Amino acid sequence: MTLKTIKDAQDEVDKVIEKFGGYWPPLSMLASIVEEIGEVSREINALEKYKPKKEIRLKQSIKEEIADTFFSLICIANYYNIDLKDGLEKVIEKYMSRDSKRFH
Repeated sequence: MTLKTIKDAQDEVDKVIEKFGGYWPPLSMLASIVEEIGEVSREINALEKYKPKKEIRLKQSIKEEIADTFFSLICIANYYNIDLKDGLEKVIEKYMSRDSKRFH
């Protein structure tokens, strides 16, 4: 499988979710995102040596946890028929105009 666009990712996630019986209710999907963000936090704590883990597979681990979070976010976007490409483009434009002089 090769994902080249955000739309490809959304379509592929939709296929996977449908294969396993459909999307969870929105609040369950939100809980999944919160859980995944907690796992990303744990990996960053370990990478930055604030809270080392017993078993070390750090860079691969954080990659997987961020991807899990992205998957969960895509699920919510798909559930509500949100075009993530369009949304991301608008957010980038917002930051570019709002913060264009903020960090100089």
